[in-house]
Formats: sequence, C-alpha cells, structure tokens
Amino acid sequence: MKGQFPIEKMQSIQTPFYYYDTELLRQTLQAINQEAGRHEQFVVHYAVKANANPKLLRYIREAGLGADCVSGGEIEAAVRAGFPTSKIVYAGVGKSDWEINLGLDHDIFCFNVESIPELEVINQLAEAKGKVARVAFRLNPNVGAHTHANITTGLAENKFGIAMDDMEKVIAEAGRMNSVRFVGLHFHIGSQILDMGDFEALCNRVNELQERLDSLRIRVEHINVGGGLGIDYSHPNRVPIPDFKAYFDTYARKLKLRPGQTLHFELGRAVVGQCGSLITRTLYIKKGAVKQFAIVDAGFTDLIRPALYQAYHKIENITSEQPTETYDVVGPICESTDVFAKQVDINGARRGDLLAIRSAGAYGEIMASQYNCRQLPKGYASDEI
Repeated sequence: MKGQFPIEKMQSIQTPFYYYDTELLRQTLQAINQEAGRHEQFVVHYAVKANANPKLLRYIREAGLGADCVSGGEIEAAVRAGFPTSKIVYAGVGKSDWEINLGLDHDIFCFNVESIPELEVINQLAEAKGKVARVAFRLNPNVGAHTHANITTGLAENKFGIAMDDMEKVIAEAGRMNSVRFVGLHFHIGSQILDMGDFEALCNRVNELQERLDSLRIRVEHINVGGGLGIDYSHPNRVPIPDFKAYFDTYARKLKLRPGQTLHFELGRAVVGQCGSLITRTLYIKKGAVKQFAIVDAGFTDLIRPALYQAYHKIENITSEQPTETYDVVGPICESTDVFAKQVDINGARRGDLLAIRSAGAYGEIMASQYNCRQLPKGYASDEI
C-alpha cells in the first residue's frame, strides 16, 4: 500500500526518519475507547516507554488515556504532554530518589512497587514531604507468555515483581507505615502477546490471589494487569489495528472483579506500533558471490529491534514498481549485526530508493542511539509534512 506514504514530500526530507500515520493512530485510539468503554470498570493507560514522541503523546492524551511511566523522564514527558497527574502510574524495578520525589511532587495516581526496600524508601520520602503515597504491589504471577524470551516479565526467574508468597507480608508491612496507602495489585506478564490464553492464565492467577485476600478481609481498590497485547508485524496493511475486542472481552469474561474495583491496563505497542514506519534511503546495491545487499542509510542505531531481538519487520520499497528481487537489507553501522532482514523480497531496488520498515512505531525512535556518532532520527507526523 504505497499510496499511504506521501512519497513526493518524503523525497525532500533527510533520511532516515520516522513517519507516523496519525489517522491510523486516531482510529486505533477510537477502537480502544470503544471496546474498553463497553466495560464500566476498565481504565486504560498508555505505556510511554513504547514511544514518547511529543506529537503522539498529545494525540493519546487528547483521546483520554492515562500514562504508564517507568522513569522520571517519562513522568516529565507525560506532564509536558498534558496528561493529568491523577492518571499517571509509575512502575519500574529501580526507582531512584529523585524520580520518587518527582512522582510525589506531582501527586501521581499510584506507584507500582516491586520490593519491600522500595516501599520503605517511598514511605521515608513521602513522610519527609508530609504526604501519603498511593502504592500498588507488582506481583510476579509466574505466568509464562508465548513471546520472545527477552520480553517475558511474569516468570519467577525474572527480575520484576514481588513473589506471590510474599503478598500478604508486603500488604501488612504497608499497613504499618504512615506515609503510604495500599490501593492495588499490579501485574505484567510480557510483551507482544497474541495468544489470549496467556491473558486468561493471568486472570486465573489474579482470581486465586483475590480469593486469598478475601479470606483475610483485605480489600483491593484497583487491579492493574499491565499490557502486552501484540501487533501483526507480518501484515501491517491487512491488520493495522489489533483485536482490542478479543483482548478486553477476555478480561471481562475471565477476571472476577469485586464491586467497586477498577481494572487498569497499560497498553503501549498495541497503541502506536502500526502507525510508525522507519523511512530509509538506499545507498548502494552490492552484489556478492551468493547474495545481493541493499545497503541503506538507517542502521540499528535507528531501529535496534532486529539486532536485539531478531525481530521481524516488513520492508517495502515504496518508490519502485520493478519486479521483486531478493536482498539482505543492511545498514552502515560497523557491526555485523546491523541487519534489518536477510533474504527478503522487495521491489527491485536502486540507489536513492526509499524503503519503509513497517510496524516501527513502538520501540523504534524511543530506543535510538548515537553509536558511531550518528544523529538521532527525527519523527514526523503525517499531518505536518
């Protein structure tokens, strides 16, 4: 679908750069609000770590989503974008003092706490400010997810969360503190999950834990199940919007909420993944003894996912109508891992052609680096070029 790209305007922009289809983003946000809105107790936050481009944050804030942050910098980005601090949740296994103080100063909705030592520090810092911090405990449910091993987070071996056996202990510990208030439980089992069975397994585990707490007469105001919903990297044109209906309906059917409880979600990739493409220019076509290379001006400094996770991204030559040929699409970085795809079929390429590396709206621009002293890629919204 080359028609979705304003190719003539793109020709004058220095590559590589990120291109964001804001109409698709609007449609995605509308789908989220429509499906989550069917369930009165559901609250959706956007996981800022997926993409903190200020233009995208503005669209997401205008759609009414809250913000899920994992650093002080992300809290600052959310505040600058206009997110109400009452809709900001702050997670992360290693919160520094200045970041906690930032959250306290902004009276954010909740800290998702991952250990008793962290709880003690939040209590001390809140006490020094004469405040009471709302906290939810991130529990490690030991639920596996059908995804890449490097992006699972819900197994006992992962660094995230508090062991389930310690749940009552940490809740009791919070009850003895004067400057924190326990308001919820938080979970997150991983990322790029397409099997609804994984989310059903999480629901079953949460139901078990809630029954344990009911027996102790401990009331939980908020349940936060994180995010994790994936996107279709193979078919960005055919499946541009994830199946939010199946996702939210899974929780509506399987999770037994108590009266008055709210259920919080932290979607990231599913919100912005498909609206973004990395646009790169072909520098050289190099024919080797057994294969040919399309050498482009983008590298893993601009999109690290293929090098880091061996992730697949569909690649399209958006300026060629030539018959397809087979290439290794590689970048200019002085590392052998600087490869976007091997043996991929695209329309015949020549020097100067623009390639679109699709489904790059999440964990693309936000993870870019300046290795080799390269410039960071710029991001452009479709309604500004």
